[in-house]
Amino acid sequence: MTELATKNAMGKTRKVNDPYEVYIAGDVWEWRVLKHYQSPAKEATNPYARVFAAVRGSGTFGSYDLGDTYLKDIVDYGERLADDALAAHLAANPWREY
Repeated sequence: MTELATKNAMGKTRKVNDPYEVYIAGDVWEWRVLKHYQSPAKEATNPYARVFAAVRGSGTFGSYDLGDTYLKDIVDYGERLADDALAAHLAANPWREY
């Protein structure tokens, strides 16, 4: 018997101002998760699960660097913003697209 594949609801890439999730670490780091490559069930079993994210930190000079990163690193070092705090954070910290 084969398992049914679970759909990845966060598989489409979003814009920086419309992320799926936001994680922050103090006032220094911010990760805006723009795409998950695997479903949550697969990510839970894969220590090397990666996401596409916009990252702002001490070396980005107030801007965001876009790229893939390990989900484990984000979860270990950052704190996920709750849905009610997410909208307020995005409104207070917009990214101007060029």
